[in-house]
Amino acid sequence: MQFSPTNGDFTFVSSTDAEELSGTIDAPDITLNIGPDSTRDTYATTFLRQRGYGWLLEVEEDDTEDTKPLLEELDIDLKDIYYKIRCVLMPMPSLGFNRQVVRDNPDFWGPLAVVLLFSMISIYGQFRVVSWIITIWIFGSLMIFLLARVLGGEVSYGQVLGVIGYSLLPLIVIAPLLLVIGGFDIVSTLIKLFGVFWAAYSAASLLVSDEFKTKKPLLIYPIFLLYIYFLSLYTGV
Repeated sequence: MQFSPTNGDFTFVSSTDAEELSGTIDAPDITLNIGPDSTRDTYATTFLRQRGYGWLLEVEEDDTEDTKPLLEELDIDLKDIYYKIRCVLMPMPSLGFNRQVVRDNPDFWGPLAVVLLFSMISIYGQFRVVSWIITIWIFGSLMIFLLARVLGGEVSYGQVLGVIGYSLLPLIVIAPLLLVIGGFDIVSTLIKLFGVFWAAYSAASLLVSDEFKTKKPLLIYPIFLLYIYFLSLYTGV
């Protein structure tokens, strides 16, 4: 069998005696119809890229690996805050806590939570005390910081702010006891003095280091007075 196309014509020729078949195939014109919207989109894309605005057409993919938890975004370490609370509540060196972490690794959210908690238990119908306690915490820490720097101490304001804030915890601990035995004046006074000494010792042992040498009382005394004032805001005396 032989096939010889010419210009769209075809002819089949058999090697045996048979009728000869011939014919013509007409190929229709095929047109790809692109809608007007596609044309406009292509033109707009080309126009934006030529003008340097091709970045508008880029689709930003969500990178789930870069998303962080909220506490990590706010730089809140609950384990670190809990450890610092234990260091302040148990200031005795014999317990084996690394108490210097409260000073050397200061944070803001832990002391703020302690100050707010102390403010909340100090309300008793006087809501103005809350803002006043926060003000005393900020400016009282500033005064201790300035005094420490004058005496030659190498501390930062953030360190003093954190230590003073965390050291309010002893006053929070004795607050329920004062509610129970408030009618016994002598016992109540002893508990108040114990709480103030506890808080002042926790703060002073962290802020007053060997670099002060003979000047230690000059820094311990204002710290003690600061916690007496904090307690007076709670008791109203």
